[in-house]
Amino acid sequence: MRPDGSGTIRPILLERQIFVHAIGIDIGGTKIAGAVVDELGAIVRSERVPTPAGDARLLEDAVVRMIEHLSADEEIAAVGVAAAGFIDAAQSTVFYAPNIDWRNEPFREKLEGRVGTTVVVDNDANAAGWAEFRFGAGRLVSDMVMLTIGTGVGGAIVAGDRLFRGGFGAGAELGHLRVVPNGIACGCGQHGCLEQYGSGRALLRMANEIADAGGIGQALARSRAEHGALDGRSVGALIEAEDPGAVAALRQLGHWLGQAAASLSAVLDPQRFVFGGGVAVAGELLLTPVREAYFEHLPARGYHPEPDFVIAELVNDAGVVGAADLARVWVADHA
Repeated sequence: MRPDGSGTIRPILLERQIFVHAIGIDIGGTKIAGAVVDELGAIVRSERVPTPAGDARLLEDAVVRMIEHLSADEEIAAVGVAAAGFIDAAQSTVFYAPNIDWRNEPFREKLEGRVGTTVVVDNDANAAGWAEFRFGAGRLVSDMVMLTIGTGVGGAIVAGDRLFRGGFGAGAELGHLRVVPNGIACGCGQHGCLEQYGSGRALLRMANEIADAGGIGQALARSRAEHGALDGRSVGALIEAEDPGAVAALRQLGHWLGQAAASLSAVLDPQRFVFGGGVAVAGELLLTPVREAYFEHLPARGYHPEPDFVIAELVNDAGVVGAADLARVWVADHA
């Protein structure tokens, strides 16, 4: 049992001790990260290579080579692969990947045919959220929502110790929760999605608007003139220095995230919200406006149990750790 007396998945895995090591692969837009991960979430060895551009077959070859390198002299239980996109409920076929030319791609079948090991494919946000649930900021709760604030907004839901995928496997796309009717156009084809108000791209848009207005935006305007454009690094540095304009942009972003979290609470009733991704390094500067907006929009405030709001702990390792553990869970469940 967990310290709080709840949970079933984690004790089962630890009691069985069937497998020790699994491989996690996290396919990103610019790099492929891989690691051998033990049953406690510790990385034994790791590797990173650039993501091949343009050709899905070259990407497949790169993943196979990484698996072969990582599995040398190791007894591997299974391989978990995490990628952005819609993955079917069987953790096998990639319905659609935004950054890779995959459409109904049977990626699991292809990899298993080449590496001779059980392979499980899952969404990258699911993998990161599962890692935080098992080994990071969510390890002492049974119900958790994770929002990953990067270029876009990723999401993961754990309900009753189980990762929620939905009936077709494409659930928990929290970045496409609509927060503004007829709002800003989103890449998904809709308007007003959270991704357009709570992402790194949204933060840059807000920072530019504040820079254009003058006043507290003077430092943002100077940084933009110096570098030719505002980017995540320059805005992040100003936030770290607690520049009023940059912090005001972050507060706008936090407002939208908190409002979305209140809506999610009405449906999911999580015990904890975990925030990851590059923007989350702002820590309490992000969480403070998130909490304020959450309580402002929470239905039946004062009578609704209040969740925790925390920053993710595993940072860049979450994808590979979560992918490896999801593969281990799949094998244990099908033993």
